[in-house]
Formats: sequence, C-alpha cells, structure tokens
Amino acid sequence: MLSEEVLKVVFPLLDGVDLAVCMVVCKQWRHMAQDDYFWKCVCAKRWPSICKRPNSHTVTYYRIYRTFYKRQRPQTLLPPRLSFDDLEFFIDIWNEDELVFSEVVPGPVLQTGIKFLPTGICNTLKFHLESPEYKMTLPVDPRFNIPWGDTVSISVLVERKDSNKVACIINKSLFDYIDRSASRALAFEYLNFSPNYPFISGIRAWISLLFLEDGDDGIIDVFGIEMDFRNTASSKDEVLWLLDMLDWK
Repeated sequence: MLSEEVLKVVFPLLDGVDLAVCMVVCKQWRHMAQDDYFWKCVCAKRWPSICKRPNSHTVTYYRIYRTFYKRQRPQTLLPPRLSFDDLEFFIDIWNEDELVFSEVVPGPVLQTGIKFLPTGICNTLKFHLESPEYKMTLPVDPRFNIPWGDTVSISVLVERKDSNKVACIINKSLFDYIDRSASRALAFEYLNFSPNYPFISGIRAWISLLFLEDGDDGIIDVFGIEMDFRNTASSKDEVLWLLDMLDWK
C-alpha cells in the first residue's frame, strides 16, 4: 500500500468522486480520505468562497460536498391538464408586407410531423427530422419561396377549445438568423406567462422555417415549419405543461 506521505500529496489533487472512491479501497485509505482538509480542497475547486468560513464552523466540508454535489434526479411530471386535441394553432407568415402562409393547424397535426421529406434536403436537417427526439413539425403545402435578404416575420397564436381562450406564442417576430448549414431560418420570442406563475420568465419559443436552397437563384424553398422550446420543454408532457401556464385571454 502507498505510504501516508504519498496519499497526502495525491488526495488534494482529486475531485470529489475520485476521493469518495478512495474511501472504499481499504481501511487505511478510508481513514485518510475522511480528513476534512481533503474535502476542503474539493470544495475550494467548486465553491472557493466557502473556504473563507471561520475554522470554528461546525459543518464539515465533507458534509457540504455531499449535500450540494448531489445531482438532482429528473422529477416525474403529473399528467398534463391539456391535450393537443384541445389546441389549435394559428400560424401566419409574411414576406415583407405580403402574407405568404396562413393556416389554422390542429394540435394533432403538429404531432404527426413531416412524414415524407423532400429530395435534396441537407444531411444535417434530415438527421434531425428523422431522429427519435420529440419535435413539433408541420409540412408546408403548397411550399413557398423567399429570396435571400427579404424581411420575413411570423405570428403564432394558440387557442384552447376547453375554454375558448387564446394565448400568444410568437408575435410578428423576424427570422433574423439563418443557419445555412442546417437549412433553417429561426425566429424567437419570450413567452408571456399567467400571473399565477410570477417566478417563471425568460423562456423563449423558437420557430424554424425548414428549407431547400437554390444556390443559383438566391431563393430558399420552404417545405416545413418547426416549433420548439429548446431544453425548457423537450417532451410532449413538458410542452403541454408549458403551454398550460401561458397568459390565456
């Protein structure tokens, strides 16, 4: 076994997980690793200011690490009160001042997605659309074209049939970012939540135009629309809970 002098040099260099593993190697290592000095070294890497506490403090650094390093387990959501069968989405897209797309989209249609991808789609976008991750997509039929450089905006409202109330998801937001490597133009807006949820803010709704690119004519051929809320809501139930908390009027 390694001498205590060697362990005293090595242990301060370890992170908390490795130091905890050392505690189960043998009695000697466990006795050494229980020294709170080593756990102070671990805490100093994560929360440097906590090490400025008076030495007389009764809470050990080992306890601080065990308490706050624990990774939170994902919480299981209760069944949402909303269903996509209860929702209708009103989607309007303008190219400059010309309305180029205007549809009332039943909630289940967003769940069906784009069944048949067009030929010529880029590999990055094809991989995304064919992946098993949850997504809300809508085929555009008939497709429409937009010249590069035009100002394009979108509005999305949603109505719930159970109360006949309407909420705003996107309000005339511009597609001011185009990711040509993924063949998508993006617009976003911060969601407005009900006053019943005063501590929820800063969550954005994203709308993407999915397109094929005609390099010769400088035109994008829009074949689909995607709506998402990034990591805030990445499953069907999470999206429904998020929509339920909107400021319905």
